[in-house]
Amino acid sequence: MSMSMSTKEEEDWIKLDLHIHTLDDPKDKLDYSAHELLARARRLGFSVLAITLHDAVFDRREVFAAAQRLGILLISAAEMRIEGADIILLNVTGEDVEGLRTFDDVRQLRSRRAETLFTIAPHPFYLLGGSIGKRLLDQIDCFDAIELCHFHKGFFNPNRRAMKVAEKFGKPLVATSDAHQLNAFGRHYTTIPRPSSVTAESIFAQLRAGRLGINSPAATFQEIISTFYFVFIEHPLRCRFHHHEH
Repeated sequence: MSMSMSTKEEEDWIKLDLHIHTLDDPKDKLDYSAHELLARARRLGFSVLAITLHDAVFDRREVFAAAQRLGILLISAAEMRIEGADIILLNVTGEDVEGLRTFDDVRQLRSRRAETLFTIAPHPFYLLGGSIGKRLLDQIDCFDAIELCHFHKGFFNPNRRAMKVAEKFGKPLVATSDAHQLNAFGRHYTTIPRPSSVTAESIFAQLRAGRLGINSPAATFQEIISTFYFVFIEHPLRCRFHHHEH
């Protein structure tokens, strides 16, 4: 699935992935570092990233400095569980998210932060835990954008419902990797025309205006097998052994 809202030349566009996990995640037991992610992002030509830990803001200053040296904008972010549903918050601090418990808390934060905050509804209509589902319709004012989830193939594509909601409410769709394995990063991303200054606010402005393209190819057979193996075998085993180690 590849869509673009502009006809500008490819070289004028930059690649974004705004939903990624690393071994810093307090809930997922992953095996690659933020520095390994940056190295892969540099090789693949990414300009903007967000490491979205579960219920925590990624705040390692040395990683932000390394990203800057590589010419990559790393946006501070988190994937928070609010009333049983995940929400991605971009350009936030630990203090911003510390008291978030309800969608009304999110509304208050959005009111305080205005255009400097950007929120995404990740994988909204997928069945595994953390998807907001049909509640997205009632809480749509809490979100700036809706994620086009990476895991789809043929008739299996819950993103179709997300696309209908995005169209109904005038919200942009953004493609992300939601990477939990390093090799899962790189094929699913959003592109925007390069702003004169690459900042969080300039990125958000482009996304809100819908000046973007999305790249989200159908999952390959190998990716499907790898995802199922990770979700149902590898990750549960890691969690089990990690628990025994403590």
